[in-house]
Amino acid sequence: MTDQPTLRDLGWSPLFQQQLTLAELENPELNQPARVFAVHRSGLLLRFESGEMEVPLGGRWFQLPVEERPTVGDWVLLDPASGTIARLLERHSLLKRMSVSKVGDLQLIAANVDVMFLVSSCNDEFNPSRISRYLSLALDAGITPVVVLTKIDLAEDPEDFRQQTLLLKRDLVVELVNALAPESLDALRAWIRPGQTITLLGSSGVGKSTLVNSLMGDSVQMTKGIREDDAKGRHTTTHRSLHLLPGGGLLLDNPGMRELGIADAEAGVASVFDDVEILAGSCRFSDCEHNSEPGCQVRAAIERGELDEQRLTSYRKLKREETYNSETVAERHSRVRQFSKMVRQHAKKPKNQTD
Repeated sequence: MTDQPTLRDLGWSPLFQQQLTLAELENPELNQPARVFAVHRSGLLLRFESGEMEVPLGGRWFQLPVEERPTVGDWVLLDPASGTIARLLERHSLLKRMSVSKVGDLQLIAANVDVMFLVSSCNDEFNPSRISRYLSLALDAGITPVVVLTKIDLAEDPEDFRQQTLLLKRDLVVELVNALAPESLDALRAWIRPGQTITLLGSSGVGKSTLVNSLMGDSVQMTKGIREDDAKGRHTTTHRSLHLLPGGGLLLDNPGMRELGIADAEAGVASVFDDVEILAGSCRFSDCEHNSEPGCQVRAAIERGELDEQRLTSYRKLKREETYNSETVAERHSRVRQFSKMVRQHAKKPKNQTD
């Protein structure tokens, strides 16, 4: 790749091109397309064809629900005259989770991602339920998931971890890698194409930073070793950032997450647990809770050994959480919009008018 990437190298596609107005197409200097490469407290780091710059995020954006604000991976239009964001372009995918600090709020993870490398490791950090959670997130967003199992050099039988993962969903792609051995990453590089955005998600200490460094061919992220007492790595990545890969494509690294509350991901949960959903659809009662109801096809499958009880438990947990969180987010959205409406109405009042 050249030192000056094109918009296509940065991930620009017909989806974004068709959102430009006729005036913007005829006068490119009006609003300049840029991609958000990082979000800092002071503003956004934007990348253009001609370089990069940091711009402030005006206060009007914070009157909107979180999902309507720019995040890493977004495409925006910059007003060169004022140096501010004029418009956020429609996304083709959005990864989000429940905020760990604000009840009923969402936290954006990344936008316009094509492929998710869902990273886990072949040690005590391996957790099938957590992988199912990440899969739900990716599939609901329309992102292709690839499960990457790292640290195979530390496992007696890495293939056992692969087989456990394959039980989570049919046709799931699972790759075994040693992030310190570049030759073992060829299967991952096959997913990386010019203009495509790959993100890495996983809990702390599973080897994401090492994986980023190996794919980049450089020490982009600081890494630390494994704690000997519990085989867990120490978290190193502190913020979300996009990186241009040497051979084309973009890599979005994320801090490790101990908590991944899901909301607005009903379709993703249904896709991950499609086997349970199909069985539930054949139960005698539409409101069957799969306990001891007569005609329950889910219980029958468990008794025949065709469905694992733990899988049903994971399904129920994610369904309950998704429903509760989605309702909570909807309530918060309503409050935010009512507050924004009040602010706008107050701003329109003449200065000498009193209530």
